Amino acid sequence: MGEHRWPVALVVVLVITLQYLLPHKLALSFQTPICFVEGALLIAVMLVNPKRISEHIVSARALGVLLIATMTLSNTASAIKLIDAIITKGVTDARGLLASGGSIWLTNVVVFGLWYWELDRGGPGKRAQAIHPFPDFMFPQMSDPLYAPRTWHPNFFDYLYTSFTNASAFSPTDVMPLTRWSKMLMLVQSTTALLMVGLVFARAVNILH
Repeated sequence: MGEHRWPVALVVVLVITLQYLLPHKLALSFQTPICFVEGALLIAVMLVNPKRISEHIVSARALGVLLIATMTLSNTASAIKLIDAIITKGVTDARGLLASGGSIWLTNVVVFGLWYWELDRGGPGKRAQAIHPFPDFMFPQMSDPLYAPRTWHPNFFDYLYTSFTNASAFSPTDVMPLTRWSKMLMLVQSTTALLMVGLVFARAVNILH
């Protein structure tokens, strides 16, 4: 049947909102237009494939990848600006630092969850059609029929959970990357999360003391 589009749309709206609400000093100078572009891309994806993702649609996949790439670049720029502010400009507002750092970290979790969801076995459409037999991620339910029915398949929440645990533990937990690209993405995410958590919380604690 394929999975519903609306849970993905909701988290994309969350990301756009977080990026829009970031302080100007941590956002790109053209952040507001970027948020409008992201919103327009989301609307375009919803118009092409509004309900269940039951088949691979090239235009929807291209628009989805472009949307995730745009959010990734925007959040990466904000993370770099935040790290630069911590290292060189001596941030003194612990509450604002934790709020901005938490927003960027949460966006990072959602964005990488979207990448995992969009790339595993060629994307949700190709997974629904079982076009690629070999997975890029091994979920526990896929390794033993005792854990789940044979018809079980991951949906967006499973990839979001994988992203959250990778960003929290700085390494894979119960979901294992099998291909080189999936290992590289998880490496980049865990490194970024480690830098963010380490620098942000260390500076916040230093300010509070």
